[in-house]
Amino acid sequence: MWQASPVRVWRSIEEVPADLGSTVVTIGNFDGVHLGHQHVVRRAREVAAERGLDTVVAVTFHPHPFAVLRPEHAPMTLTSIDDRVALLGEAGIDDVLVLPFDREIAAWSPEEFIDRVLVGALRAAAVVVGANFRFGNKAAGDVALLTAAGAERGFAVAGVALDGGPQVWSSTYVRACVSSGDVEGAAEALGRPFSVHGVVVEGDKRGRALGFPTANVPATEVAAVPADGVYAGWLRRLDTGERFPAAISVGTNPTFDGKRERRVESYVLDRDDLELYGVEVEVCFCHHLRGMEKFDGIDALVAQMHDDVRRTRELLD
Repeated sequence: MWQASPVRVWRSIEEVPADLGSTVVTIGNFDGVHLGHQHVVRRAREVAAERGLDTVVAVTFHPHPFAVLRPEHAPMTLTSIDDRVALLGEAGIDDVLVLPFDREIAAWSPEEFIDRVLVGALRAAAVVVGANFRFGNKAAGDVALLTAAGAERGFAVAGVALDGGPQVWSSTYVRACVSSGDVEGAAEALGRPFSVHGVVVEGDKRGRALGFPTANVPATEVAAVPADGVYAGWLRRLDTGERFPAAISVGTNPTFDGKRERRVESYVLDRDDLELYGVEVEVCFCHHLRGMEKFDGIDALVAQMHDDVRRTRELLD
């Protein structure tokens, strides 16, 4: 039975060991490593067991192909490349080849991709992909072409139907959930709560003055962050692994001036003694409580914050 171990990462074809044995390969962007991705990886592990092979390799791309070919349409990323690798390892992948996507790779024909990557570098005995998989220049390659090439070059191909439905088992669907604040829907598609990572920075300290000190993580322009609003979830220190229940605010703080950058602000329930400046944290979003509001005064804001904390406690208990 396969057991998780540290994932090997190759950042180019040249880094793949020359003595790599036969492998089972799966290919995709894998952004978010949602349930559909996990389903494909499980099938790849089954194929490996059936063929008596020990190694399942995931091929992914960085940056996202749209960021190179159509940057104005590049999607917000659900996971950093490091998080993607870690999640693929948890799902059952042994090694990850991160292809540095550029216009040269984009110009490869499907056959060139097959010969350079699958046959030449990874020695694929089998390839497992989603049934709607496309690859190569102008997405000219599909599962049928891959199957025909495999018959000629000596590898089997499995196209896995994503029975969860493409509207649910897709990174696009997860991004839509996140951008609308539907973190429950995102979690259903991911198989885990949606989360963001970042280093805690010093904020305005208004929360501390109001009795709700927060750990502030700036929102980035390329990573997906839930819609402005208030959420119940968890804050986890990545250095120690400690996890704390938290009421989480996303936005620009409209009750004051609303002119600063968007932030993810986490109030850890019943704790005012945590020193988190400079600490990398993961913020997990479990429940949407309400949209962002502008209050008439401090008293109304504080009363609402107390209610947010009460609801967070009830939902997370």
